[in-house]
Amino acid sequence: MKLFLREHVLLIMIQLFQCAMVPILFWLDGYRDVGVSVYAFFLTVVLITAFLCYRYFSRRNFYNRLQHSLTSLDQSLETTERAPISEALDHLLAAQFRLYQEELLKGEDKQDEHLLFMDRWVHQMKTPLSVIELTAQALDEPESSSIREETDRMREGLNTVLYLARLRTITEDFHIKPVVLSKLIHEVNQENKRFYIRYEVFPVLKEEKAGAIVETDEKWLFFLLAQLVHNAVKYSAGKSNQLVLSLYERSGELVLEVKDFGVGVPVVDRKRIFNKFYTGENGRKYRESTGMGLYLVKEVADKLEHGLEMDSTVGEGTTFRIIFSKTQNLTSM
Repeated sequence: MKLFLREHVLLIMIQLFQCAMVPILFWLDGYRDVGVSVYAFFLTVVLITAFLCYRYFSRRNFYNRLQHSLTSLDQSLETTERAPISEALDHLLAAQFRLYQEELLKGEDKQDEHLLFMDRWVHQMKTPLSVIELTAQALDEPESSSIREETDRMREGLNTVLYLARLRTITEDFHIKPVVLSKLIHEVNQENKRFYIRYEVFPVLKEEKAGAIVETDEKWLFFLLAQLVHNAVKYSAGKSNQLVLSLYERSGELVLEVKDFGVGVPVVDRKRIFNKFYTGENGRKYRESTGMGLYLVKEVADKLEHGLEMDSTVGEGTTFRIIFSKTQNLTSM
């Protein structure tokens, strides 16, 4: 109703002005019959009111549609009454919807092309890295260790880029199956053996729940755990030479815990550590943080429907927990 009145306010004002002007003109011309003037004024008001009522009720659906927001794109294809202005709006919305769909498909095609390029580029870069590592083995120390240390950093960065590129289509890449957590932890430790030695921080496994099996995607859980281990090692170096990986049950849920004894996370950073590109105080100090590691951890955990907890005390260390729900915990079934 408000929209209708706003659209016709000028017409109403003109009509009222005209109703007032006609009797004034008659009066100035010497016509003094007030009754006829009042009747003419009243008749004009009745006619304009009847016209406005007809116009409103015949186009009420049209005005209601304009005043309410769309809750889905499909609603833009709905039709109202058969009035010319309504049909014109329906055609406009349909054309706009088709244009939007075309632009969206073009954008998705470009993004898919970009992701394909990134995927191939990362795999191509791994080959020269492997060649460099093999060449470094023939060199004397400390040159050999220095080169391999840098290649490890490059490989970690490439893997981050690869997983970030795959994050958009992560649900299409899932392969959910039973995974033995102790075996996965062992594989992560083997993969990061040189990383542990370089920083002189070494893992200890506390398996309170022997033979723990969960239902998850092995590849993505491997990436998630590796990211937490990397953070734990980097922020423990020089302060502690140990991190603890624990497996235990809690209220029917299985918990995989990564605990370090490093610098800890400042209170001001704790609410933002999972934000994209947020490095925080520790990241600025150590200058190796991209701000993407914990963001990817949170995104992957959410996609896998695993819980994620963090406790930290400055100067004492940080604990991350990956929580597997009762339905994902196959050990207790």
